[in-house]
Amino acid sequence: MDLLNTLVDKGLRRELPTRDEALAVLATSDDDVLDVVAAAGKVRRHWFGRRVKLNYLVNLKSGLCPEDCSYCSQRLGSKADILKYTWLKPDQASQAAAAGLAGGAKRVCLVASGRGPTDRDVDRVSDTIKAIKDQNENVEVCACLGLLSDGQAERLREAGADAYNHNLNTSEGTYGDITTTHTYADRVDTVQKAHAAGLSACSGLIAGMGESDEDLVDVVYSLRELDPDSVPVNFLIPFEGTPLAKEWNLTPQRCLRILAMVRFVCPDVEVRIAGGREVHLRTMQPLALNLANSIFLGDYLTSEGQAGKADLDMIADAGFEVEGAGEVTLPEHRVTAGAGCGAHAEAGCGSHADAGCGSHEGGGCGSHEGGGCGSHEGGGVCGSVKVQAEQEQPAEARTDLVAVRRRGAGTDLAPNA
Repeated sequence: MDLLNTLVDKGLRRELPTRDEALAVLATSDDDVLDVVAAAGKVRRHWFGRRVKLNYLVNLKSGLCPEDCSYCSQRLGSKADILKYTWLKPDQASQAAAAGLAGGAKRVCLVASGRGPTDRDVDRVSDTIKAIKDQNENVEVCACLGLLSDGQAERLREAGADAYNHNLNTSEGTYGDITTTHTYADRVDTVQKAHAAGLSACSGLIAGMGESDEDLVDVVYSLRELDPDSVPVNFLIPFEGTPLAKEWNLTPQRCLRILAMVRFVCPDVEVRIAGGREVHLRTMQPLALNLANSIFLGDYLTSEGQAGKADLDMIADAGFEVEGAGEVTLPEHRVTAGAGCGAHAEAGCGSHADAGCGSHEGGGCGSHEGGGCGSHEGGGVCGSVKVQAEQEQPAEARTDLVAVRRRGAGTDLAPNA
C-alpha cells in the first residue's frame, strides 16, 4: 500500500503516522500535490464533512509589546508601520466583534499584545467577554493574551471564555533562535494551564521562518501530544521592519503540503488556516479548504486579509458551507471525551504513559529501526508518490502582497468583515 493510502487509513482510525511518513508528505513533489490534497481531503471530510468554521479576530491592544519574537510586527524594536493603541473598552471590542459575527463567524478571538496579562488585564478581558456574550448568546469566545499566571485561566473560564490560544510556533530545538525573552517551555505551560482550567486549548504553528521539514514535523507532533482542540497554521507574513522581513520561503504548493501533514498527524482536530493564507496560498486558497476546516474571516491583527465577502464566495464556489452557530465543530468522540486527538484508548500522542510521539528516547514514532514507511535510508516514500529531487527554491519576495491593517478595531474605519 502506498504512502497516501496508508495515511488515509491511519487518519480514519485516528492513528498516528510515523515521523518518516509525515516527513515524506512534506517531501512530495509539486507534480503530486493534488494527490496529497485529495488524500488528506478524505480525512478532513470524514471528521468534518464540508463545513468551514469562521473565526474573527479582535485586536484588543496593538503593538507596544516587550517580547522579541522575530516573526511579529508588534515585537520590541519593530519598525513595522502598524497600528499602535492600548486596550479597547468592552463596548468597543463588542462592536468590533459584531462585524465579524454578522459575516457568519461563530468564534471571536480576543487578542492582546504583551508578555502576558496582569490580573487587572484579566478583569478587562472578562468584562469584554461578558459584553460580547450579552449581545450574542451562542458565540464562542477565545482569549489570546500571552503567558498565563496561576489562576488566570480559571478566571477567564468563569468569565465565560470558551477557549484559550497560545501557539508553540516552532520546534523546541529552534525556538531560542526565534525568541529570547521567553522559552518554549513557557508556552507549553500556558497551553497546559488552559487545559487544566477546562478551556478548549488552541495552539498552532508558524511556517515559513526558515525552519526545516524536521522542525515542522517536530512542532506538529508536540502539538498532538499537547492535545489541543484546534491547531491554527500560520504562514509567516514577512513584515518590513522585523528580523524575518526577507524570509520568503513558501510556495502555494508547500503551504498545501504543510496543511496536509498537519491534517494527517491530527486528523480529528480543527485545523485552521490563519495568518498569511492570502499572501502565500493566493489563488490556491480554495484547495486548502480540502485540508483545513476553519479559517479567519476578514483582517488579522496587523495585516489586511481577504475581503469577508470574497471568503464567503470562495467557500461556496469550492463546494463547502459555512458552519452554523448551532453546529458542533468537533467530532462527537472529542466532545464527549472533553479532550483532543489521541484521547481515546490506545490512541497516540500523550494520552497515556509512553504514548506520545517522541516520548521514547531518540524521538518520534518510527524513528527507531524498522519504524515503518519511509524509515529506510533517504527517508523515502513507499509507493508511487515522488520525492522532490532538489531543495525547493525560495519564492521571490512579494512585498506587494503584505498590506498593513488600517481599519477595524482601534480605528475610525469600518472593519473588513
